[in-house]
Amino acid sequence: MLENGLLFFVFIIDVGKGLIAVKIAQHYTNQNLFEVLAGIAAISGHIWPIWLKGKGGKAVATGLGMFIALSWKVGFASLGIFLIILAKSKIVSLSSISAAIFLPFLMFLDIESTNHPYFLISLVVSILVIWKHRTNIRRLLKGEESKINDINK
Repeated sequence: MLENGLLFFVFIIDVGKGLIAVKIAQHYTNQNLFEVLAGIAAISGHIWPIWLKGKGGKAVATGLGMFIALSWKVGFASLGIFLIILAKSKIVSLSSISAAIFLPFLMFLDIESTNHPYFLISLVVSILVIWKHRTNIRRLLKGEESKINDINK
């Protein structure tokens, strides 16, 4: 039980990194480019932290926080996709990859412009998350990826 609580705490901290970075930028400016740059800084720091010699996370939760701050509809729709796939498959990586694939489509539907900085960053983050999951993708294709039920075994 303690392990689940710790995982939830880390998830909240990671989401908060992306959300707070963008919200600070929104507080000081109303320029979309600065909001996007703040989100990129949070994601970059999460993926390539100096104190871990550049070996950090996969940017899923931090990206979620970033996109909740940029467009709450897109952020929560992505979370919904993640949760639906997780409920059906019990595979976290598949859920993360699926949400990343849908992210640019959701952002396009929300802003209706492929030239908007939010759409462009959604493409970048989508590609980055999928790239960070490349070893998971190999295991998925081989049928060897762990399910959440298998983690405690």
